[in-house]
Amino acid sequence: QVQLVESGGRLVQAGGSLRLSCAASGRPFSTYAMGWFRQAQGKEREFVATILWGSAWTDYTDSVKGRFTISRDNFKHTVYLQMDSLKPEDTAVYYCAASAYRHSSSVYNAAAYDYWGQGTQVTVSS
Repeated sequence: QVQLVESGGRLVQAGGSLRLSCAASGRPFSTYAMGWFRQAQGKEREFVATILWGSAWTDYTDSVKGRFTISRDNFKHTVYLQMDSLKPEDTAVYYCAASAYRHSSSVYNAAAYDYWGQGTQVTVSS
Protein backbone atom coordinates (compact mmCIF):
# COMPACT_ATOMS: atom_id res chain seq x y z
CA GLN A 1 0.00 0.00 0.00
CA VAL A 2 1.36 3.39 -1.01
CA GLN A 3 0.39 6.48 0.92
CA LEU A 4 0.87 10.12 0.03
CA VAL A 5 0.44 12.53 2.90
CA GLU A 6 0.20 16.25 2.25
CA SER A 7 0.76 18.98 4.81
CA GLY A 8 1.20 22.72 4.98
CA GLY A 9 -2.16 24.05 3.90
CA ARG A 10 -3.73 26.83 5.95
CA LEU A 11 -5.33 30.28 5.81
CA VAL A 12 -3.01 33.00 4.51
CA GLN A 13 -3.44 36.59 3.36
CA ALA A 14 -3.08 37.59 -0.27
CA GLY A 15 0.55 38.20 -1.13
CA GLY A 16 1.73 35.68 1.42
CA SER A 17 3.57 32.39 1.02
CA LEU A 18 3.02 28.75 1.88
CA ARG A 19 5.04 25.60 1.43
CA LEU A 20 3.17 22.36 0.88
CA SER A 21 4.84 19.01 1.46
CA CYS A 22 3.90 15.55 0.25
CA ALA A 23 5.65 12.51 1.67
CA ALA A 24 5.34 9.06 0.13
CA SER A 25 5.35 6.07 2.45
CA GLY A 26 4.38 2.43 2.58
CA ARG A 27 5.32 -0.03 -0.14
CA PRO A 28 8.37 1.18 -2.06
CA PHE A 29 7.64 2.14 -5.64
CA SER A 30 9.57 3.56 -8.51
CA THR A 31 8.61 7.12 -9.31
CA TYR A 32 8.36 8.60 -12.80
CA ALA A 33 6.79 11.89 -11.78
CA MET A 34 5.03 13.64 -8.95
CA GLY A 35 2.61 16.47 -9.30
CA TRP A 36 0.25 18.86 -7.62
CA PHE A 37 -3.35 19.40 -8.61
CA ARG A 38 -5.99 21.60 -7.04
CA GLN A 39 -9.74 21.75 -6.86
CA ALA A 40 -11.64 24.87 -5.96
CA GLN A 41 -15.15 24.60 -4.64
CA GLY A 42 -17.59 23.97 -7.47
CA LYS A 43 -14.83 23.51 -10.04
CA GLU A 44 -13.04 20.58 -11.60
CA ARG A 45 -9.64 19.40 -10.42
CA GLU A 46 -6.87 21.15 -12.35
CA PHE A 47 -3.17 20.61 -12.93
CA VAL A 48 -0.81 22.92 -11.02
CA ALA A 49 2.76 21.60 -11.31
CA THR A 50 4.76 18.50 -12.06
CA ILE A 51 8.31 17.24 -11.63
CA LEU A 52 9.98 14.29 -13.32
CA TRP A 53 11.72 12.32 -10.62
CA GLY A 54 14.85 11.40 -12.56
CA SER A 55 15.70 14.62 -14.38
CA ALA A 56 13.94 17.09 -12.07
CA TRP A 57 12.34 18.69 -15.13
CA THR A 58 9.40 20.82 -14.02
CA ASP A 59 6.42 22.53 -15.55
CA TYR A 60 3.52 24.61 -14.31
CA THR A 61 0.12 25.80 -15.31
CA ASP A 62 0.30 29.34 -16.69
CA SER A 63 -1.55 30.94 -13.79
CA VAL A 64 1.16 29.96 -11.27
CA LYS A 65 4.32 30.35 -13.36
CA GLY A 66 6.77 32.66 -11.63
CA ARG A 67 4.95 32.31 -8.29
CA PHE A 68 5.04 28.57 -7.48
CA THR A 69 8.05 26.25 -7.39
CA ILE A 70 7.91 22.46 -7.26
CA SER A 71 10.91 20.54 -5.94
CA ARG A 72 11.74 17.07 -4.68
CA ASP A 73 13.88 15.31 -2.12
CA ASN A 74 14.91 11.91 -3.46
CA PHE A 75 16.14 10.62 -0.12
CA LYS A 76 12.94 11.50 1.70
CA HIS A 77 10.73 10.60 -1.28
CA THR A 78 9.01 13.93 -0.74
CA VAL A 79 7.78 16.62 -3.10
CA TYR A 80 7.27 20.26 -2.17
CA LEU A 81 5.28 23.14 -3.58
CA GLN A 82 6.53 26.58 -2.61
CA MET A 83 3.77 29.07 -3.23
CA ASP A 84 4.60 32.78 -3.21
CA SER A 85 2.57 35.89 -4.02
CA LEU A 86 -0.60 33.98 -3.28
CA LYS A 87 -3.88 35.25 -4.68
CA PRO A 88 -7.47 34.61 -3.58
CA GLU A 89 -7.98 32.60 -6.77
CA ASP A 90 -5.36 30.12 -5.50
CA THR A 91 -7.85 29.03 -2.83
CA ALA A 92 -8.49 25.31 -3.28
CA VAL A 93 -7.82 21.85 -1.93
CA TYR A 94 -4.36 20.89 -3.14
CA TYR A 95 -3.68 17.25 -3.98
CA CYS A 96 -0.36 15.51 -4.36
CA ALA A 97 -0.05 12.72 -6.92
CA ALA A 98 2.59 10.20 -7.93
CA SER A 99 3.15 8.35 -11.16
CA ALA A 100 4.93 5.01 -10.90
CA TYR A 101 5.68 4.79 -14.62
CA ARG A 102 5.30 6.79 -17.80
CA HIS A 103 1.67 6.61 -18.84
CA SER A 104 0.21 7.25 -22.27
CA SER A 105 -1.51 10.30 -20.73
CA SER A 106 0.68 13.35 -20.30
CA VAL A 107 1.84 14.45 -16.87
CA TYR A 108 -0.58 17.39 -17.14
CA ASN A 109 -3.45 14.93 -16.94
CA ALA A 110 -4.69 13.36 -13.71
CA ALA A 111 -4.96 10.02 -15.53
CA ALA A 112 -1.14 9.85 -15.63
CA TYR A 113 -0.92 9.43 -11.86
CA ASP A 114 -1.33 6.23 -9.88
CA TYR A 115 -1.43 7.41 -6.29
CA TRP A 116 -3.13 10.40 -4.65
CA GLY A 117 -3.02 12.11 -1.31
CA GLN A 118 -6.06 13.14 0.70
CA GLY A 119 -5.63 16.84 -0.03
CA THR A 120 -4.77 19.89 2.03
CA GLN A 121 -6.84 23.08 2.13
CA VAL A 122 -5.24 26.35 1.08
CA THR A 123 -7.31 29.47 1.69
CA VAL A 124 -6.09 32.89 0.56
CA SER A 125 -7.96 35.85 1.98
CA SER A 126 -8.14 39.20 0.21
